[in-house]
Amino acid sequence: MLSDGVRNLIAFMVESAHQLSMARSEDELIPTRVSLLGRLKDWQDQAGWQEFFDTYWPLIYGVARQSGLNDAEAQDVVQETMSSVAKHMPRFVYNPAIGSFKTWLLNMTRWRIADQMRKRVPVAEFSVRIGDSTAGIDANPVDHLADPASLNLNALWETEWEENLLTAAIARVKRRSDPEKYQIFDLYAQKGLPAEKVASIFGVSIDQVYLIKHRLTDAIKDEVRRLEKEMT
Repeated sequence: MLSDGVRNLIAFMVESAHQLSMARSEDELIPTRVSLLGRLKDWQDQAGWQEFFDTYWPLIYGVARQSGLNDAEAQDVVQETMSSVAKHMPRFVYNPAIGSFKTWLLNMTRWRIADQMRKRVPVAEFSVRIGDSTAGIDANPVDHLADPASLNLNALWETEWEENLLTAAIARVKRRSDPEKYQIFDLYAQKGLPAEKVASIFGVSIDQVYLIKHRLTDAIKDEVRRLEKEMT
């Protein structure tokens, strides 16, 4: 059983995240490291749990919303998923031969989304009537909804994960790049401003714009590959 302190901490983190809305820091969007998973075995390691929460709440929330849940329901999915992780983490053993942590967390999220969908449906709606008599109640009303399986949560999860990974890679490259060169890259490669216009704004040649775009694009690709190796 989770202690009241752990539950209160998770609830506080959910509320804080909601107040920040979806304006999240790119530095939070990084894959979980094995070292961080080890820290989560200690419920008292608030810094470790905060890092984990900040990394994964947007992923869980985003997939829950794409599954058709409203804001309040998606927040509940985040809180209940984090509570489940906290409950299981002391006994969790990372073994890539068995399965990835990413898949394990997806399953935790999938079950919580299904729970929210079940809460939406009045039991009476799933009475099975034969003539004028009620024969019984469907034991699994979520099957009648656009449930997680039919929504292909695996694809949603993978898409969100990859987007977060790319965002993290771009943020890291930006942090270590010359500010002006990154602005050139951003305007040309990301915002679609014509190379001629960018060159005129910064007083550089068009060839320099092309070169900066090429170099920073390669740097981002390298960073993505590096981050992928950190995935558990």
